Amino acid sequence: MFPQNAWYVAATSAELAGQPLGRTICNERLVFYRGEQGQVHALEDYCPHRGAPLSLGRVCEGQLVCGYHGLEMGCDGKTVAMPGQRVRGFPAIRSFPVAERHGFVWVWPGDAAQADSAKIPYLHWAEDPGWAYGGGLYHIGCEYRLMVDNLMDLTHETYVHASSIGQKEIDEAPCTTRVEGDEVITSRFMQGIEAPPFWKMALRANGLPDDQAVDRWQICHFTPPSHVMIEVGVALAGRGGHDAPDDCKVSSIVVDFITPETDQSHWYFWGMARHFRPDDEALTAQVREGQGRIFAEDREMLERQQANLLRWPERKLLMLNIDAGGVQSRRVIERLLAAEQSAPIAG
Repeated sequence: MFPQNAWYVAATSAELAGQPLGRTICNERLVFYRGEQGQVHALEDYCPHRGAPLSLGRVCEGQLVCGYHGLEMGCDGKTVAMPGQRVRGFPAIRSFPVAERHGFVWVWPGDAAQADSAKIPYLHWAEDPGWAYGGGLYHIGCEYRLMVDNLMDLTHETYVHASSIGQKEIDEAPCTTRVEGDEVITSRFMQGIEAPPFWKMALRANGLPDDQAVDRWQICHFTPPSHVMIEVGVALAGRGGHDAPDDCKVSSIVVDFITPETDQSHWYFWGMARHFRPDDEALTAQVREGQGRIFAEDREMLERQQANLLRWPERKLLMLNIDAGGVQSRRVIERLLAAEQSAPIAG
């Protein structure tokens, strides 16, 4: 149902402090922890002694110690020691390729021999002091592709987010979709409209008038296995829209890392990278709070949608032109799945 040979966001860097973190990724129960040098490691969340979850243990001098009987695990999945016992002959558990970059912990749940950290997406806004980022994490009870559909068709904003970012012009503006390799791009541009409440707040925060007409844009980028980055913003009308100078617009990137947990649930790492007033921490908190409320509205809709799909599994979903972004994204996922399934088994 989801590609295995890919990098997924498993956690934020801040989630991994002193204690191990248990998390299910792509139906794999994993434990993440920091070793002696602060480097992140990932193992099966399973003690080879009695099967206890290693995530209920602790980290001691860089070693992961089981919280049941004190067995120590090495980062390679091999047992290291246990009080009063000989455990070097215990069968190893699986270790997973893991990397820490851009404030996120990434894991590769598939064939470790194919893991290449160079394939982790480069997030330019995470390295540029001209940008600020704030975000959060939601656990959502629906399969991950429903969230991809949601983010690649923003028509729903008019209805689900009517009090914040929705407006009728979203329905009225034409939407175009194109595919470039494994990337799917859906674009919508609105000219000479009134800014919705969220963007009026952003205009004021950047010292711009909120009572003038604006040009608005939404450019959704899907890249496999399940990442969606959305360029969004408004500029004072007639100044160039998306390409307007920074002093007459507010622009951001909506960051969406969608990581499958099980066949019917996923982890949703959401946030906004903002390209105006990056040093204003109070504004970052305000944007994060507003965005969190918006995504909570999506969560309720998606979880109820999942329940309906399970209730009526025989019914086919209808496809309209506004669904093109989600449809093309699913085709990319299906192509990757087919390639994995047809690949020869190593060894």
